[in-house]
Amino acid sequence: MVKDIETPPASGGGLKRAVGGWLLFAFIVGDTLGAGIYTLVGSMAADVGGVIWLPLLIALVVALLTAGTYAELITKYPHAGGAARYADRAFGIPYVSFLVGFLMMASGITTAAALANAFAGDYLSALIDVPAIPAAIVFIILLTLINLRGVRESLTANLVASIIEVSGLVIVIVLAAVVFGSGNGDPSRIFEFAPDVPPLQGAFAASVIAFFSFLGFEAAANMAEEVKNPSKAYPRALFGAIATAAVVYLLIAIGAVIVLPPAELATSSGPLLDVVAASGVAVPPWLFGLIALVAIANGALLFMVMASRVGYGLADAGLLPRAFGRVLPNRRTPWVSILVVAAATIGLTFIGDVGTLAETTVLLLLLVFLSANVSVLVLKKDKVDHKHFSVPRVIPILAIIASIVLLAQQTGMVWLGAAAYIVVGSILFLIARIGRKREERAAA
Repeated sequence: MVKDIETPPASGGGLKRAVGGWLLFAFIVGDTLGAGIYTLVGSMAADVGGVIWLPLLIALVVALLTAGTYAELITKYPHAGGAARYADRAFGIPYVSFLVGFLMMASGITTAAALANAFAGDYLSALIDVPAIPAAIVFIILLTLINLRGVRESLTANLVASIIEVSGLVIVIVLAAVVFGSGNGDPSRIFEFAPDVPPLQGAFAASVIAFFSFLGFEAAANMAEEVKNPSKAYPRALFGAIATAAVVYLLIAIGAVIVLPPAELATSSGPLLDVVAASGVAVPPWLFGLIALVAIANGALLFMVMASRVGYGLADAGLLPRAFGRVLPNRRTPWVSILVVAAATIGLTFIGDVGTLAETTVLLLLLVFLSANVSVLVLKKDKVDHKHFSVPRVIPILAIIASIVLLAQQTGMVWLGAAAYIVVGSILFLIARIGRKREERAAA
């Protein structure tokens, strides 16, 4: 339940609280209504046929449960840092804090790779015919150059990008309604499961991919220090944004299946572009392709920026080697962290398709969310000097169970990828610890 609060004033060294509730809502909506739905409708159709709305509803329930946890943690500790900060406060174990932060960094890299492959697919082909892998690499290099230069991302700029993204989804919804209203299409397909996949198995498998489209809690958590009266603004913005995204996604899922057979959606890397083309309405393919590319590029850039800054922050805390904390003299951007993120992103574009990379991102973030849900239970006994949003203990417990269920749907290959991240991260963590101990001995 929400409790009225007066947020304590930020300390002199904190960030300025300048973001209101509506701007925060727009930010979270823009972060949630991103590139995922543009690229993953086809992957879900392969698992569940025309019943795409079912895995979206399952993912929505898991998202709302975890959002409750984040609403309490953010309003209780309204500071930047997200799940890594909460884990540090709950457990006080440097390796656990590092691992949560590193998994966030890894999720950013994996998401950017997935979006790079999506960028180089059918949406780009609507504008220009180029080989996919070189296009993805050039795309990542361009984003890296922007990242190195220093991206001053205001919420207003993010709002403009979000409007472009949402406009593309609105086009799909309107065109599907036109097709349905004219008596064309086939509404019965929304109840037809994929013929070769058991319905329950397919629904849970697709829900893993669907959950990718609802991600956005952690980005919101990192803005906590800049929100006015976060204990009132955050819960309203967070739950409102998730509800808005759910309505849009369900309309997209139903409309896409009415217009196109699921088998056609399942084979496309630009499924919504195919829906627009099949509607028969004179919307130029290049125009919708451009809108989709803006959505995908914006999402990829945000995740690459996030991953590089997490790497910098972990180095600054002594949890990654100091090299990750090196910055350009004039631009003050963490160039080593940025280049490492870029190199890893390019590497992943060669070895994973959009669906597999999206599933890997979900696995990584489900582990982060498990940490947050356990943290909120541990920190229930921790009292703060202001009122805050609070959820019953049963909510994080249910979120933990739901997360475990989704984790159980992951394939061995996806788990292997996550394990590789943990091994690499653990090695870097040990290198950082050894380096710090040597410095301490030299200083003594």
